[in-house]
Amino acid sequence: MARIVAGVATSHVPAIGAALDNGKTQEPYWQRVFAGYEESKKWIAEVKPDVCIVVFNDHATAFSVDIVPTFALGCAAEFAPADEGWGPRPVPTVHGHPELAAHIAQSVILDEFDLTIVNNMEVDHGLTVPLSLMFGQPEEWPCKIIPLAVNVVLFPPPTGKRCFDLGAAIRRAVDSYPEDLKVVIFGTGGMSHQISGPRAGLINSDFDKAFLDGMSHDPQKIIKLKHVEYMREAGAEGIEMVMWLVMRGALDEHVHERYRFYTVPASNTAVGHLILENEGLAAAAE
Repeated sequence: MARIVAGVATSHVPAIGAALDNGKTQEPYWQRVFAGYEESKKWIAEVKPDVCIVVFNDHATAFSVDIVPTFALGCAAEFAPADEGWGPRPVPTVHGHPELAAHIAQSVILDEFDLTIVNNMEVDHGLTVPLSLMFGQPEEWPCKIIPLAVNVVLFPPPTGKRCFDLGAAIRRAVDSYPEDLKVVIFGTGGMSHQISGPRAGLINSDFDKAFLDGMSHDPQKIIKLKHVEYMREAGAEGIEMVMWLVMRGALDEHVHERYRFYTVPASNTAVGHLILENEGLAAAAE
């Protein structure tokens, strides 16, 4: 059967994609950021996932303010990179896994989560930047990708607990899929940052590092955080971190923290990154 072997958490700062696309990765400002993902690229090349489920938020490209689904699952065969105002990123088209995506949709909806099923969607930097950080700049992405868009743009976003519980439902869905597939799930966005208003440029490293600790060792603590706590401690856009909890809910209760990286700033944003392995994968690596 299919199985989720690990989770990846990472920021999806759009300027990271621009630095990659414009050959600026070795500039002093960006070198430290990209150096933090070299170990991760080696890790995922060794794991060789068949499918990655990428939890991200759309930035008004696939969805306008006219329709904003709380959770939207991409079930198409492919997803083109979106034009976010300066042309699509020069990255490969994302190839989906419609069969597994449809199975997840059926299982999760019957598990009483209301998903929006999306059969035509372009994907923006929220999804493509994490893929670039983990896979580099290949001609084709090396595995199938299932996008899961979460609303963290318009109030009210889902709670951390709701995201965590959705992750658990996705885990049950994947576990019940009959094909032998190795799945890695990504939670993207954050960490602390605010892009407008009097607190623009806010970074709270203490909060970020405590959140990283909670992801690894005590997720039940961080799923209790309220929206106002994210806003106060991590800035208006820090609410994106609830998407990490979808990933965490899809993993074992106890995980092995394979890798952690944190640096500030990257375009006025704190960059955080975790690789968490389920027991089976962690044991195989020993």
